[in-house]
Amino acid sequence: MILLGKIEEISIEEVEDSLEVIEILQETKINLAEKVVQNKIRIKREKSLEEGSQEFFWIKSEGQSKLATENLVKGNQVYKEKLITKKGIEYRLWEPFRSKLAASIMNGLDIFPFQNKSTVLYLGVSTGTTISHISDIVGPSGIIFGVEHSSRVARDFLDRVATYRKNIIPILQDARKPKEYFSVFGKVDIAYVDIAQPDQTEIAITNCKMYLKKKGYLFLIIKTRSIDVTKHPKQVIKEEIQKLKENFEILQSIDLHPYDKDHAIVIAKFQG
Repeated sequence: MILLGKIEEISIEEVEDSLEVIEILQETKINLAEKVVQNKIRIKREKSLEEGSQEFFWIKSEGQSKLATENLVKGNQVYKEKLITKKGIEYRLWEPFRSKLAASIMNGLDIFPFQNKSTVLYLGVSTGTTISHISDIVGPSGIIFGVEHSSRVARDFLDRVATYRKNIIPILQDARKPKEYFSVFGKVDIAYVDIAQPDQTEIAITNCKMYLKKKGYLFLIIKTRSIDVTKHPKQVIKEEIQKLKENFEILQSIDLHPYDKDHAIVIAKFQG
């Protein structure tokens, strides 16, 4: 009986050891998968560094290459971002923890249609961080129609951004009522949508049908917790992408971690 007791004890220890090994292997597999993804992002970023861009730049600051745009309004800061002058040109560092578009670039964005002379419809400008960098990129010949409904943040947007940047046309309206954007003229090249509403995708589609050119680009920020807190974020993203497929070709979906938790950006081409 004593011998049997020892055998049973050894067997339990072996099982526990085996379970521990399995857990370690699973963690290792997850870590390796994450490293592969991060490595792919790093390679894309390094390629961008090597090729350069007329739309955005990589500037050396504090020993690191940081994302930046050429400042359209010299000396103007929007969110206390650092200004750096090189060869007589002033650049604004573009902080990915403050801008989801910058975060998407850091996380491997493949398509960047924003360029000189682009026309953009921006829903949910908030205080104006991202739209100010898009303003730098599209330049004085480009136009951005910036829609914001909240009077509290709209005041900051007007005071800090729209007042200084003549290529931004502020529209203080509800994004659910695109027919009331009396300032918008013509069709736009890009629709950028960053609104925290359960029906944000439906709002984006309605606006695109009215104002986005055929083959134009939609940049949709999916804020999963604003849509459905009961579902896993990945499931919410999948469902929102499905809603787009009737009218759009899905080009890319990017998780914005670690810059924004439970957020993704979807880039799609409007089929008209």
